[in-house]
Amino acid sequence: MRYNVRGENIEITPALREYAEKKIGKLEKYFEESVEANVNVNLKFYNDQESKIEVTIPMTDLVLRAEEHHEDMYAAIDLVVNKLERQIRKHKTKVNRKLREQGAPKFVFSNNQSEEESAAVLDLEEPQEVVRTKRFNLKPMDSEEAILQMDMLGHNFFVYTDSKTNKTNVVYKRKDGKYGLIEPHV
Repeated sequence: MRYNVRGENIEITPALREYAEKKIGKLEKYFEESVEANVNVNLKFYNDQESKIEVTIPMTDLVLRAEEHHEDMYAAIDLVVNKLERQIRKHKTKVNRKLREQGAPKFVFSNNQSEEESAAVLDLEEPQEVVRTKRFNLKPMDSEEAILQMDMLGHNFFVYTDSKTNKTNVVYKRKDGKYGLIEPHV
């Protein structure tokens, strides 16, 4: 893995960079082969009280991502690595099965785990099923109108057809209260 460690409102010291790379590097034990990915680590500091770490690991067939808030940056790094480990353990069987069904010759995640870990993963795994399906016509509109519709419905996202591009887009409400837009990349 190659690391891109950036800081916002914080100077990335060599010790902090080394700690983040060492901790995140421990995730490599979960992969069948060495991961050729650019690990994006974004460290932020707010009002001299709270730090935030965002880690994104984009790979060929999936993206691992987690974020964590804590007063101590080192503790935030530990927490985000734990969160990523839980994601990998929880989803590795499903990801490997899906890739095998698609004809991939190898597994993404290593199958080297103890019987205790296997049992723990099976206990955590809940079946993912669609419990409700909605169908509706996508009305052509701009993003401002889509945000207005979303707010009027009280939803946290809204799917619509962009009136200029005639492509399906999604607007969503972010955790910070602002809005995001998802556009298809063709």
